[in-house]
Amino acid sequence: MSVSVAERPAETEPARHLAWRGWLLDRAPFLVACLMLLVVVAIYGALQKGVFTLDEINLDTAAAMTLILAATGQTIVLIRGGIDLSIGGVISLGTVIAATQFSDDPLTVVMWSALILAIGFAVGALNGLLISALKLQPFLVTLASWSILNGIAMLILPTDGGGVPGWWIGFSYNQILGLASPVWMLIGLIIFWYWFRATRLGITIQATGSNEKSAFLSGVSIARINVVTYGLSGLFAAAAALYLTTQTGAGSPTIGKDYILPSVAAAVIGGVSLFGGRGHLLGTVIGALILTLIGNLVFVLRVSSYWQPVMSGVILLVAVLASSLAEKTARGQEQ
Repeated sequence: MSVSVAERPAETEPARHLAWRGWLLDRAPFLVACLMLLVVVAIYGALQKGVFTLDEINLDTAAAMTLILAATGQTIVLIRGGIDLSIGGVISLGTVIAATQFSDDPLTVVMWSALILAIGFAVGALNGLLISALKLQPFLVTLASWSILNGIAMLILPTDGGGVPGWWIGFSYNQILGLASPVWMLIGLIIFWYWFRATRLGITIQATGSNEKSAFLSGVSIARINVVTYGLSGLFAAAAALYLTTQTGAGSPTIGKDYILPSVAAAVIGGVSLFGGRGHLLGTVIGALILTLIGNLVFVLRVSSYWQPVMSGVILLVAVLASSLAEKTARGQEQ
């Protein structure tokens, strides 16, 4: 039986509605994160003068950059469907190496910085290799790595201390066109992400996180993906350690633990799925900024600092609920 042209729009309308609904629900966690950031910024701006200025943007970005770098690697691992606790050890070890080995000689700083980055990638790659070869849980492998690296960091520098050159500390204050170095770093990081997710490696990591069995049957080397994924996580954690020394000017054998759970929280708040296969760095950046601004908000309100984890927990809970809703809806549509 033939179908008239006039009837076709009516038939396709339900499909269009479902497609739009699916698109909206799939991005629900990210949209919720954007809304939460607007609310936090609005409250912060109402209580503190000068929030909407270039100087404040520079300061907030500088404060959040360590978490953003750590959360970037965590985002890649979460999209793969894993988790990386070893970033805490990499950050701690990186800061103590920098604090004990950096000197006023720029060449020495460059050489040791390259070594710290190489150590970070090697640690992550070893994690990925152990996870694949021994069929171990990522949580346990990276937990053990965190403990080992923390121990090594404490052997190198038992207590907070050491130092880095003054010109290294001044990195965060350098400006180009009114924007501080961390802002340019963030812009470069986002550009990298758009390039990376379009590469074969980026697409494969996301596909493996979505359905590891299907990816394996399609010829994907799960071991290679794990090695590269966790290697990148370690690399970004090492970069976070180097940046952190520009903020503190010293090393700490335990400071890395302060970035493990927040890196996961920033990613989840930004819409990265804990089940793998979905996420975007832009959402992670928003999550990191939210967590950073909450600290500022607590300070401005002049309330106990204990309220910071309470507020962070509430925001994380909202993000998890939004993510869970999106996951259930997506699965229901697939079925």
